[in-house]
Amino acid sequence: MKKLFILAAMLLSLTSMRAQQVSEIYEELPNPVATDASKWARVTNPIIAWGSTDVRYNKELPAQVTPVPTMNLTGWMGEKLSAQFVISTNRDLKNVSVEVSDIVAKNYKISKWNTERGFVRYVMTDELNKDGKGACGHRPNKADWDSTLVADVIDHITPTLDIKKNTTQPVWVSVKVPRENIIKGMYRGTVTVKEDGKVLAQLPLVVTVKDRVLPEPKDWAFHLDLWQNPYSVARYYNVEPFSEEHFELMRPIMKRYADAGGKVITTSIMHKPWNGQTYDPFESMVTWMKKADGTWWFDYTVFDKWVEFMMSCGVKKEINCYSMVPWRLSFQYFDQASNQFKFFNGRPGDAEYEEFWMRMLQSFAQHLKEKGWFNITHIAMDERPLKDMLATIKVVYKADPDFKLSLAGTYHKELLEDLDDYCITLAEKFTPEEIAKRRAEGKVTTYYTCCSEPRPNTFTFSPLAESEWLGWWASKINVDGYLRWALNSWVKDPLLDTRFISWAAGDCYLLYPGGRTSARFERLIEGIQAYEKIRILRTEKDKKGRSKNYGKQIDQILEPFNEFNLQEVPAAQVVNKAKAAALKSRQKEKNW
Repeated sequence: MKKLFILAAMLLSLTSMRAQQVSEIYEELPNPVATDASKWARVTNPIIAWGSTDVRYNKELPAQVTPVPTMNLTGWMGEKLSAQFVISTNRDLKNVSVEVSDIVAKNYKISKWNTERGFVRYVMTDELNKDGKGACGHRPNKADWDSTLVADVIDHITPTLDIKKNTTQPVWVSVKVPRENIIKGMYRGTVTVKEDGKVLAQLPLVVTVKDRVLPEPKDWAFHLDLWQNPYSVARYYNVEPFSEEHFELMRPIMKRYADAGGKVITTSIMHKPWNGQTYDPFESMVTWMKKADGTWWFDYTVFDKWVEFMMSCGVKKEINCYSMVPWRLSFQYFDQASNQFKFFNGRPGDAEYEEFWMRMLQSFAQHLKEKGWFNITHIAMDERPLKDMLATIKVVYKADPDFKLSLAGTYHKELLEDLDDYCITLAEKFTPEEIAKRRAEGKVTTYYTCCSEPRPNTFTFSPLAESEWLGWWASKINVDGYLRWALNSWVKDPLLDTRFISWAAGDCYLLYPGGRTSARFERLIEGIQAYEKIRILRTEKDKKGRSKNYGKQIDQILEPFNEFNLQEVPAAQVVNKAKAAALKSRQKEKNW
């Protein structure tokens, strides 16, 4: 028995090592764009210089950067700040590494452990539809699309990287300003680039800390809902779904989501709620079984494990359960009498549909109450017609009138009262009165983007500032947050090729294996932080309890944000103008 135990432990260790290797060691795909040696003729020594987080630098071209001796970042206590520098080399560089020092002011410091650096790795991307009006639709033949390598993966795991001759390699640096044991002022540090342990360059970094505190992400008001897919992680690492090893591999990914202020846990309570639209379809986290005697039995073991895991990562506000109205109205269950899976086909409004779901919902409500989760759980639907929604709501309320409901879809005035969490597309708008009423009632009101919007968006070819633009936009229209349908619905080789048979590249995920973040995700966080700062300033009172009336100043800063002119006025121009305006006057500089 002891030998068997040791053998099992060895096998588990080998499996874990194999998964770790898949996570840490990889080579990028060949660049489909040829390197023009003449472009590199003027590069006599490796260029190592600060760049811009607005730019995805081309791998095959020398980086065009305006020399900046020192990178200056400004932020509140508790804020995460980002910078990017580039290495453009005319010779092969071996074992390049990057170190960030402590960032110091007098007797205080931002510890190097509060920083993160990662090589910005290149992935294959494609483009918008040929008409440029969106990115929805089937894409079975990759050759039909203009495919290029773009810088997106921020690889904090790889400690050293070989950089080939005539290549540009970006590096992302993040600084998390502490909330405690720090004072306002200018903090100075250095980013050191080494080749085989020898210093190639030192880049000065200054962080100006304001006398303001940003709350912890779990306390942000911004309602961030990025749908998680545990099944992608299980397939990618070839591990048993919801095993201890699976949870271990998911933790760094879901912790990233929590640290960005993620509020919602995505669960699937039936088989393939989106009809298998992703590379890894969602299975049911609830076991449905019709017993031989005709009664029904429901098992919530997987559902409970998943929710408890996500809560342990820090995501605790809301549980959304998909879906009573899936994209294909067919519901799988196990039939004990025949010892096989069967399907019930029915639609909202049918008596059989109501009977089928009533049993589960009543059992589910009892289970949720026993777990203490009922008040944060939503029966959730995605892009469903009004007729189906109204019929489904009747069934839910009949099962338990206190159930909460959620929809990401089209605006319908008829649903405003019933939906506790209502998310509509960027193109549609709630009225200010509707938003205020829902907020007063404790309801969540947000917006989303998907493959429909050419811009702003978070495709791997989208301008990076568009990701940050999304948070500023939420402030302008005064909604509670933002939804994106996929945090990590990975394609076959997510670290190499972000293209998919449906929709534009990158539409399916924002985070990569190993808990690697992306340039898109980091810029999204910056927009969320801007939202939080604006919210705090709008609601701030003086010592006598009177409003400090920053409203007009903030409205002027937000006025240029317009979803209709992003092709003519790039997001980077709008976002950077807003940041500059926020720092312009002495009063704003003090507060922003």
